[in-house]
Amino acid sequence: MKRLLLLSVVISSCSKLPLTVYKTIADKQVYAVAHKEIFVFTSGLAIDADGSPKAYHKDNKKALDNLANAGKPGNWWSLVTDNGKKDGNPLVQKELDPAPGYYISTTSLQDDSKNVDDPNRYVDSENIPYIVLPPGFSEQFVLGDIALVVNRENNKRCYAIFADTGPANKIGEGSIYLAQKLGVNSNAKNGGISSGIVFILFKNSGKKKVLSKEEITDIGESRINEREIDQLLKAL
Repeated sequence: MKRLLLLSVVISSCSKLPLTVYKTIADKQVYAVAHKEIFVFTSGLAIDADGSPKAYHKDNKKALDNLANAGKPGNWWSLVTDNGKKDGNPLVQKELDPAPGYYISTTSLQDDSKNVDDPNRYVDSENIPYIVLPPGFSEQFVLGDIALVVNRENNKRCYAIFADTGPANKIGEGSIYLAQKLGVNSNAKNGGISSGIVFILFKNSGKKKVLSKEEITDIGESRINEREIDQLLKAL
């Protein structure tokens, strides 16, 4: 009996992966997983509409998000402007653009083959699962790298790409599409969830460019299996 009990303890301890604190952001600990090219953390999920052609409009009622979240006169950090700088005037989409009359919303990850004033240059929040992290989060996890995001409440999962940067003191943010796949209220104005979302980040996993949903999933599935996912969730 003692031998069986000891074996049970060993198996139980081996089922969890050893974690070490990599950094702390806004009281949330980001862990590095020993012997794995992975970072992991748990947080809520705020909704980022950036990159969607309908993200911002001069009339907030028509837009997915409030214009204040794109900046203010003299400092438009999330919009394309007429002088290419934050202090310029926001450009409005034209007749042949995806959403005429709306501003052109940007993301940090961009398709360099398209013009700066082309809304399709940016990663569309409504159609691509992406996550947001502070600038300079890690040299081992940069724009274009891939993550798996898990909602612990309903066990819904979605692979996502790191496509936008946000405030230095905030983690736990993702696109409208990502929220929908996780069963989270995807309204950028009042949606999101305060806890229960696990972010599994695969180091050096991307191609440093915009990818399709299928490409994101293919890369993600090649970096982790069900057993490893289960171990990570138990370790947190």
